Amino acid sequence: MNTKTVSKLALGLLAALSLNAMAEENPWMVRVRATNLNWDNGQTADVATDHIKAKNTTIPEFDVSYFFTKNIAAELVLTYPQRVNVDSSLGNLGYLRALPPTLLAQYHFDAIGPVKPYVGAGVNYTIFSRRESLLGGLAAVDNASVGYALQAGADYMLNKNWGINLDVKYISMKTGVKIGGAYSGNLNLSPVATSVGVTYKF
Repeated sequence: MNTKTVSKLALGLLAALSLNAMAEENPWMVRVRATNLNWDNGQTADVATDHIKAKNTTIPEFDVSYFFTKNIAAELVLTYPQRVNVDSSLGNLGYLRALPPTLLAQYHFDAIGPVKPYVGAGVNYTIFSRRESLLGGLAAVDNASVGYALQAGADYMLNKNWGINLDVKYISMKTGVKIGGAYSGNLNLSPVATSVGVTYKF
């Protein structure tokens, strides 16, 4: 067996092993994040006159990603219903709860050393509960909001499995407000969600 034949066999074996390793790589990734919600609080009509607004808050977040290829993934952003305090020129109106699951399609760029940046875009569906209890039951908001979401972030991988994540999302979110049963304008919540957390790649 000559040198060329040995070289070809070695290259073929390396290629086969590489393909096998890629095929066996687990496509799942999870993250746990602390997320600060900085509400836009755009206001119209009486909502603006009364300065009705949500107070900025920090919430826990759990995210699950599935990689279809090395670069293309889908991420589902989850939490449990979160308390959102609502203020106005009259003082505190009370609070409601928001459950804002978000589904994103992502593009993960090739790693720059241990840094793996990505961008994403998708849809948010926010369910508002305890929504008719504001101002002692005199004020209420819509039951849900549907909007788009944009995302940019990066994972700094400490080893093959564990990493630190930084992430920023813009989420389009708004709701109508009723006072005394009458429509009083819109509250454009649309938060900038800034997150830091831990990544685990299976």
